Amino acid sequence: MTQEKTKREVKIFRYDPENPDGGHFDSFVLEIPDEATTTILDVLLRLQREQDPSIAFRFACRVNMCGSCAMVVNGSEALACKTNVSHIPPGEITLRPLNHFPVIRDLVVDMEPFFKKYEEMLPFYEPKEDYSEPALIRPDSQEREDIGLATECIACGCCVSSCTMAHYHAEYAGPAALNRAFTLLADSRDGLFQPRLERALESCYNCRTEFNCTEVCPKDISGTRAIKYIQRLALKHRTPEPEPARVVVPEAPPLLVAALDRRTFLRQLGVGVVGVASALVVGSIATATTVGPTLAKASKQWVPVSALENIKAGDVTTVMMNYETKNRLYTQQFSVPVMVSRTGSDIVCFNSSCTHLGCVVKWEALSGRFHCACHGGNFDREGSVIAGPPPRPLDRYAFKVDSGHLFVEVG
Repeated sequence: MTQEKTKREVKIFRYDPENPDGGHFDSFVLEIPDEATTTILDVLLRLQREQDPSIAFRFACRVNMCGSCAMVVNGSEALACKTNVSHIPPGEITLRPLNHFPVIRDLVVDMEPFFKKYEEMLPFYEPKEDYSEPALIRPDSQEREDIGLATECIACGCCVSSCTMAHYHAEYAGPAALNRAFTLLADSRDGLFQPRLERALESCYNCRTEFNCTEVCPKDISGTRAIKYIQRLALKHRTPEPEPARVVVPEAPPLLVAALDRRTFLRQLGVGVVGVASALVVGSIATATTVGPTLAKASKQWVPVSALENIKAGDVTTVMMNYETKNRLYTQQFSVPVMVSRTGSDIVCFNSSCTHLGCVVKWEALSGRFHCACHGGNFDREGSVIAGPPPRPLDRYAFKVDSGHLFVEVG
């Protein structure tokens, strides 16, 4: 069911480098025709055009690919172009710049410190030997599966902004830079393994496994997993010392190990000065408690969408689906639009993400098409591509009707 017009109060952080007040929030009121198809970026563009042209913010692609419009929306890092107003609970909307970055003006931050730390991790691929032919990598190869989504990072800075350790450790490379290092360290063809590992490992000690970066990443990448993977690599590829030493740990209850300084303890493990037993113990802990949970997929679940009587026959109705997924150690909240086509007794539930770049698709009753405004993609009533660049039809949800309510399966 298409949402009715609503009015929202939008509070935007304002900062002028020539004004010594340190910044403040300005409040605006905006009427929004349809929250399900209006993004936070749409809100900012309208406010800039209709109420205050001096509002400063960044954006470029508008399709969740460039990362330029990253900001803190109601206390959580997000991309303005990917966040619909309907994702935010009723009430005021608060927008402020990313944490841990120098503010240039309003919502615009200086990304130079971010990219400097990124460069320190040697983020380029350097082959260990010359190849005369392109490498053939199977999609189901172990290395490819290890890297997974990690190569999809768009360097938006959301993970760094969410990381509390970035505030306390100025030298900390941050989740994005370490994630990039991980993608190269996991590649057996790379020729800079040892120097890259040495640079990355130092920063890994600052991570406290809070999963903040994992929770806010707009590409669903787990920076925590990447960091713990690097620490596991350090256990597997230990560099011998010129004069090998052996750590002598007196017999004591296992709880005394926790009393050791965490950073010193892990560093000793990483450079290969411990016995095999200690390495196996810590390696198993790192695998079971950090890498394992982030690799686990959330179980499928049935989510209520709407009472069937609210889905008008002969029409396509957009309804909001609200649910949460728990991935062992952390929980994520989701609020996404579902497009329900009902023709007589036939029901089809379409995913509202365009199969081209994931931007929002909406139904246009006048033309009888699903339309993606960003790249001109068009789909017919059955979800098949009839125009534009999308490579395949709209994705569909499995659904069921129970006690007069429509449910879709997610996970």
